[in-house]
Amino acid sequence: MKKAFKSAYLALVLLFLYAPIAVMIALSFNASKSRAVWGGFSLTWYAQLFDSPEIMQALQVTLTVAVLATLVATVIGSLGAIGIHAMKSGRANALINLSYLSMTTPDIATGVSLMLMFVFMKIPLGWGTMLMAHIAFDTPYVLFSVLPKLRQMNPSTYEAALDLGCKPGKALRKVILPQIMPGIVTGALLSFTMSLDDFVISYFTSNTDQNLSMIVYSAARRGIEPTIYALSTLMFLVVLILLVVINKRSSLEDVS
Repeated sequence: MKKAFKSAYLALVLLFLYAPIAVMIALSFNASKSRAVWGGFSLTWYAQLFDSPEIMQALQVTLTVAVLATLVATVIGSLGAIGIHAMKSGRANALINLSYLSMTTPDIATGVSLMLMFVFMKIPLGWGTMLMAHIAFDTPYVLFSVLPKLRQMNPSTYEAALDLGCKPGKALRKVILPQIMPGIVTGALLSFTMSLDDFVISYFTSNTDQNLSMIVYSAARRGIEPTIYALSTLMFLVVLILLVVINKRSSLEDVS
């Protein structure tokens, strides 16, 4: 009886979480514009999606911001993790707590504070401010993906490389980076995923430049068109694939 109750409870939770997504995916293939009528299977809305200049422009903004933010955040986060790992425990713990704070702060508070900072510094809101905001909230994900790998690393290997005549920069490239590379890749994937579907921070730190999440929000206010079902379905599938890859990598690293 207890096992049946647990199974039923789990089924209800999964139904509550994923039934709306399943409905959205089904409607993206509905030939009819009406949500109440099934007009047959069709890819019409996907074709119209890729014919929309507005959505293609938003896609370009989304991908360029996500890729550039991921690259910059990966470099900053990896170097920051190496620097924190080399510090004394007191300073290191203080910086780690500050980095955790940025991850636990609500998105709306982060977005508003970044917007106010850009306005105070008289930086026009647009693509550049959106990119800087994404770099800011992506970096901690890289930082906390790399730090565990640094703690697992044997510090004697780096010191041995220096003793054998390696310069610090070369020892970093040849000794440290290969050992922490799994953490760097995982952090980069997490950063890309977070940047890809961000709405709140992007909304407050941009002006006329819109990413895909902002397009979906604007469409919902006007009245949802079937093309938005197709767009949301594609975004969901991309994020789902990235999360599966990240979880798979994490499980393989734990085993190794």
